[in-house]
Order: sequence, then structure tokens, then C-alpha cells
Amino acid sequence: MSTKVQEFKDHVDIPQGVTVTVNKHMVSFVGPLGKTFKSFRSIPINVKVDEGKVLLTAIGSKKRDYAILHTARSIVRNICEGLVTGYTIKMKVVFSHFPITVKVDGKKILIENFQGERAPRITHIVGNTKVTPKGDDVVLTGDVWTDITQTAANIELRSKVKNKDHRVFLDGIYVFEKKKGIDK
Repeated sequence: MSTKVQEFKDHVDIPQGVTVTVNKHMVSFVGPLGKTFKSFRSIPINVKVDEGKVLLTAIGSKKRDYAILHTARSIVRNICEGLVTGYTIKMKVVFSHFPITVKVDGKKILIENFQGERAPRITHIVGNTKVTPKGDDVVLTGDVWTDITQTAANIELRSKVKNKDHRVFLDGIYVFEKKKGIDK
């Protein structure tokens, strides 16, 4: 019986126009749509940049380490793609009686008149996501997928109906479209 330890490795090709640099556990990405960074301090992965590729190596040799390696690969790939094409999420404002209004105030999103409430519900924008209210739609655009989806989740959670039958009271703000590319 062999006790050979298998080493898990993977790589992500860096797209044209994107530069990636590594400083210990901090990986910096610069592309046509902006710049961002990701910390791999809490993820047990070794990251190196070599000849237009990001090389990822798992520290352990268990099934869990293999899964973590592919999660890290997806994170790096999504950031690289986002810096070239960007991402867009569209949300629909749904109400039956009280008209809900959405406003952006700096890094805060104000959801006003939700179920007739006097005080606005406030949620925060994650990262450098751009939020644009357009009538009954709210458009979220940006270059980091995790920041955009977290902002959309924050909006959905703040507009959740509580202490009522959610099958009857359908008011809220819901995601109806996710896609690559930035809509103007």
C-alpha cells in the first residue's frame, strides 16, 4: 500500500488587459473596469502569478482541501472576468398598496414607504457596486460578483415582510435578472 500524498494544483488564465499581483496573502487585480483585491489569509491556498496564469496550490491533501481549491479558483476567475466585462443584477420593486421608493444616499440605500412605514429601511452598498433606481426597477452594476450579489441580498432582506403571511403580502424588492456585462 502506497502512502503517496497527492498535491492539488490548479490555475486560472489571466485575461488580456488584467494584471494580477500577489503580496503574501493579498491578491490585487487591476483591469479596464477598475481595481480590486482579495485576501486569501483565511483560505488555506498558496497563490502565485507566473506567465499570465494564477497558480493555486492547496495546502492539504484531503477532499476538503480539493473543494477549497476549486472555490478559490472560482473566486479568482470571477474577479478577472468582472474586471473585463462586469456584472449586472436587475431587481423589481413589487407592492400592492403603498408605493415603495428606493433612493441611494452615498453608500446607503433607503427603502421608503415600505408597507406604509414612516421611517425608511436602510441597507448598505458592499464594495464599489453602483446602484441605480429606475422607476420600478433597481439596477446593480459592478466588477466584483460577490459584492454585487451581497448588495442584492441586503436589499431583499431589508424589504422582507415580517409577522404576516408571506403568501398574501408579496411586497418587496426581488431579483429577476442576473447577467455578465454592464447595462447602461
